[in-house]
Amino acid sequence: MTLAHFPGRDPFRMAAWQAPRFMRGWLTDDSSLTARIRARCGRFSLQVVSQGKGRVMPDERAALGVAHRHGSVWQREVLLIADGEPVVFARSLVAETTVPAAWHLLHGLGGRPLAAVLFDDPRVRRSPLEAARLDARDSRWHHAARATGRDALPALWARRSAFRRQGSPLLITEIFLRLNRAP
Repeated sequence: MTLAHFPGRDPFRMAAWQAPRFMRGWLTDDSSLTARIRARCGRFSLQVVSQGKGRVMPDERAALGVAHRHGSVWQREVLLIADGEPVVFARSLVAETTVPAAWHLLHGLGGRPLAAVLFDDPRVRRSPLEAARLDARDSRWHHAARATGRDALPALWARRSAFRRQGSPLLITEIFLRLNRAP
């Protein structure tokens, strides 16, 4: 199943060039976002917001290839924190049936960044990045607001891509929390 099965519902159909100039590089750079943030700050940390069974949106289900609405998904949501300020809310999803095989290492991550696993494993392949501008109509925006302790946020730029290991996708969505400047 591909994203084309959900026309009009997938906010990740936006071109990164539509983003403000200062965000374009962040939305299109396919290297490790964690490494890029670490290089730009004095102190980096990661806070696990939630981990376990999760709900999936139709566009996420399509990207993961989860055929039916009640397909079990394992989720991990984290905040990437630079110099004490949350700069990115990241959401990782994988079909629960693939956790024991291809993505078993996810359960033991704890507070470590997922990037170390993804970019150090030569068996992992990444799909092209997709960009979106998320607002209150999208549940991921609400997850980011709750994670940061804010009642509301303005529309936020996000990117996502699927990482494949042994043919099984892991979908990562990264929502940029800074409004007027890049992380």
